[in-house]
Amino acid sequence: MYLRPIMFILLLFALLGTLVGSALALIPALHVYTVAGLVMLWTLAHPNALPPENLALFFMGLVVGYAFLNTIPSIFFSAPDDSTIFLTLPGQRYLLEGRGHEAALLTGAGGLGGLAFLLLLTPLAPLILPPIRNLTQAHLHWILGLIIVFMLMSEWPRHEPRGTPWQQFFGAWRGLGAGLLTFLLSGLLGFVLMYRSFVPTQVAFQNLIPAFVGLFAIPSLLVALFTHERIPPQHVGDSLDVSPGLLARGVLAGILGGMFAAFFPVVTGGIGGFLAGHATAQRDRRVLIISQGTNKVVYYLGAYLLFFTPNLHLARGGLAAMVSTIFTAYTPTTYYTVSAAMALSGVLAFFLLQLFSRWTAKVVAQMSQRWLAAGTLIVLLAVVVGLTRWGGLAVMVVASGIGLIPIMWGARRANCLGVLLLPLTLNMMGWGAGVAKLLGLI
Repeated sequence: MYLRPIMFILLLFALLGTLVGSALALIPALHVYTVAGLVMLWTLAHPNALPPENLALFFMGLVVGYAFLNTIPSIFFSAPDDSTIFLTLPGQRYLLEGRGHEAALLTGAGGLGGLAFLLLLTPLAPLILPPIRNLTQAHLHWILGLIIVFMLMSEWPRHEPRGTPWQQFFGAWRGLGAGLLTFLLSGLLGFVLMYRSFVPTQVAFQNLIPAFVGLFAIPSLLVALFTHERIPPQHVGDSLDVSPGLLARGVLAGILGGMFAAFFPVVTGGIGGFLAGHATAQRDRRVLIISQGTNKVVYYLGAYLLFFTPNLHLARGGLAAMVSTIFTAYTPTTYYTVSAAMALSGVLAFFLLQLFSRWTAKVVAQMSQRWLAAGTLIVLLAVVVGLTRWGGLAVMVVASGIGLIPIMWGARRANCLGVLLLPLTLNMMGWGAGVAKLLGLI
């Protein structure tokens, strides 16, 4: 009987985390792991202030709120992160058609599908995931290597060939070369950041935040800053133009990408969504938006849930890595409590998504696209300088230059994910130290 009040308190902490995460997700490019890291610093400085299990449930709510609502800045403010980069283009089309709220609700519907999948997987995960982990553990290096090869090979010319054969050749390689250059430069930046920190030591865990902001968020905002396009009035309805079949296709594709990203190290939600989109040959933009909503929910929530899964306890993602430093007393009871908290938080986050998206859709059409981009840029600069000081700002500027290459030359922006893929894959292959030495980093 004495467990019931404790479980009630834990669920309250999860719901509190959902409210906080939902509000913070509206701040462009402010990643949930950044906030969690600051909370961890406070917890370590005050070890008796908050029980570890309460913090673990608060973090579950935090990541649920973020996974559902970070769609809003990606669609309305053009400030994606690595998990929503593929959502930006179709979401922007919906926005310019006056249907930004509908795009947000499509991602929310996909997120609910991903949440339902994780709940159905909960009793089976302790049985089926440990053997899969044991089977793949020794092969991670070449699996990641194949992902890199596939990403680069799938970078096809996007323009119709015109002119002489040589003009067609150089026109085709314009985008292809930009994609390869983006991957290489972002990978080199990842190597530098892995071996040299440009941020204060007390926030060293935020080392990659300036790079992600520069690679994914700043370029889109700079483009918006110099365009003359205005956001049209947004239609705010209560229904979605999608059939059950299309919804099921989108959710299935998102599950494939999200679980792959959650289970394998280094693979982010953006990479998982990219692979799932190719594997399932998605063409309908509604299916693509739904799949991205499912993908990021399964990725963020699934990666954190793996840490609590009996017989597995995988620390995938930054959130699980942080919690693992102070919380190790996990039991099946904790696992199912966290799963219940995830369900309640997911329902709350979905309703908050509808509320905040409706409000944003009404406000954003009254604002100039340029002023909106300028305001978002100021927020990002304040966040980066406030967290990582001037060293982080320098990293952001360099990363922004790299992130502009695919936009200006018509390549896929997913190549910016080389910042993680290239250095970590080479490290798993045992070549990372040699490359770092060749670059003069060690």
